[in-house]
Amino acid sequence: MARQPTIKDVALRAGVSFKTVSRVLNGEPHVREALKDRITAAVAELGYRPNVAARGLIGAPSRLIGFLFDNPNFGYVAEAELGTLLGCREAGYFVAVESLDNSAHAGRQIEQILSSLRVDGLILTPPISDNPEAIAAIERLGVRYVLISPQADITGAASIRVDDEDGAWTLTRRLLDLGHRRIGFVEGPPDHGASHLRLQGYRRAMAEGGGAQDPDLVVPGAFTLDSGLHAGRALLALPGRPTAIFASNDQMAFGVIAAARERGLEIPGDLSVAGFDDTRSARMSSPPLTTVRQPIADMCSAAVGMLIAAASGDLEPSRALSMATELVERGSTAPL
Repeated sequence: MARQPTIKDVALRAGVSFKTVSRVLNGEPHVREALKDRITAAVAELGYRPNVAARGLIGAPSRLIGFLFDNPNFGYVAEAELGTLLGCREAGYFVAVESLDNSAHAGRQIEQILSSLRVDGLILTPPISDNPEAIAAIERLGVRYVLISPQADITGAASIRVDDEDGAWTLTRRLLDLGHRRIGFVEGPPDHGASHLRLQGYRRAMAEGGGAQDPDLVVPGAFTLDSGLHAGRALLALPGRPTAIFASNDQMAFGVIAAARERGLEIPGDLSVAGFDDTRSARMSSPPLTTVRQPIADMCSAAVGMLIAAASGDLEPSRALSMATELVERGSTAPL
């Protein structure tokens, strides 16, 4: 049986991007007549028929934004959901929150979700924002989307991120300035782009600032409290234990603090501990956690604005936006 033509086939025949084809099929304004004619001709020549799920998106705006997540860091997800909700509320939109299993047929899961939900756009949080199968499925359906904190840019895709490497570098340099040289690092899961970038920032700062170049000081984690607890136990069992530990998210930092207390160590008197994210728990922990703040809620609120603006033709849908991180020093770190 012959393969059915796709929106990308139409784009190739017309010599335009698939997003331009989607805009024409959805009847959006601000597309030149010459482009419309080329796309209409390509549709006729190929016998292209839009996917049923995509056809459900055509017409008046649904005023519904989809929020997709698969993240064990519930503090992060809560901040991201809040930002999405506030952005939608201000614009008179609503939010549909859907969880995905990023490791199992993400494209099929998204097709199932979009077969029953008519959304004006999707916000993809990490690690879904780095999943090529998920992104390909969304593009096949012609749905607008914004990637939150992708590891790498995707041509034609809208994204919002922070400089994870620079944030990790800044925090590690601060620990070095406090006199620490044996600084442990707890990695995040490998399917999160931020995990690799934060490790790069730590390693760069350690190399530049005279930190210990000991591979045993870097241990794996999974962005969960339990993984931070196990990582902390492993680091504190080293013959020359670290005097400071930088966990690459706040949840794992809390696990490291629990591991230190199992050994009767005081924070920060015996061990300095720092995290990344500045979730609400970081401000309420004991002691309050030194961390790198990324504006999670603001990023997702801005993503809502980008989707709405792109739908009305006021903004290029491929815009990339970067927001700043900030080092927040609290009571969990101290000079050596």
